[in-house]
Amino acid sequence: MSRVKRGVTTHARHKKIIDAAKGYRGRSNSSFRIAIERVEKGLQYAYRDRRNKKRSFRALWIQRINAGARLHGMKYSTLINGLNLAGIEIDRKVLADLAVKEPAAFKALVDQAQAALTKTA
Repeated sequence: MSRVKRGVTTHARHKKIIDAAKGYRGRSNSSFRIAIERVEKGLQYAYRDRRNKKRSFRALWIQRINAGARLHGMKYSTLINGLNLAGIEIDRKVLADLAVKEPAAFKALVDQAQAALTKTA
């Protein structure tokens, strides 16, 4: 059986990790042993923070909707309740965008929510 030299595959595997570690500080971007630890940890952070990003954006949208609702004398929770009673299905991302960029359209939604709340009460 002939001998197999593995320099090419090892070099390719090392190069892939070193390229992924580009921009890291110290020996983390040049030493394979350290770079492999840093890259794996970076991938763990990326996986975790893809989920955390969804949470933080939802919190931001809720804050923007609440600020817009309070300008019209309403709280966030009552606005959402009124929109549900009025049968308006609009997600928080779009609602927050309306509150910031289209105040007139947001005011119309607030008025509909108030009307639905007064009709049931």
